[in-house]
Amino acid sequence: MKKSIVPRQIFITDFDLQRLEQLIDSSVTRSLRDSRYIEELEQELLKAEIVDATGIPPDVVTMNSRVSLQDLDSGEQLQYTLVFPGDADLNLGKISILAPIGTALFGYRTGDRISWNVPGGVRKLKIKKVLYQPEAAGDFHL
Repeated sequence: MKKSIVPRQIFITDFDLQRLEQLIDSSVTRSLRDSRYIEELEQELLKAEIVDATGIPPDVVTMNSRVSLQDLDSGEQLQYTLVFPGDADLNLGKISILAPIGTALFGYRTGDRISWNVPGGVRKLKIKKVLYQPEAAGDFHL
């Protein structure tokens, strides 16, 4: 389960909330493989502040945002686009909201530090920059 190193307020747009609730309610996503990640996503949504798409801060990771990250242990620089499961493709840097890192990133801001459990232990990342956010770009349909 993901833990924030420093407690932060998580933000979500009302549009993303509706689509994520549909994803959670979908019986297709309720496979045993995804059930733990769906539960983690549900927990994140419960503590999120719902904001209109025009009012969300431009440095918040929303659905379809592209982010620059730094692995705090290795120093490695990473870039990911946060997407819905059907659009995920790690070869293209598109990571599912249901992947541990996807759930961990969602709703947090530039400068936030996050950590989550992986099979080899706990991985720690810092959100260096939101390179693209649909809401900030006026792409409210994404």
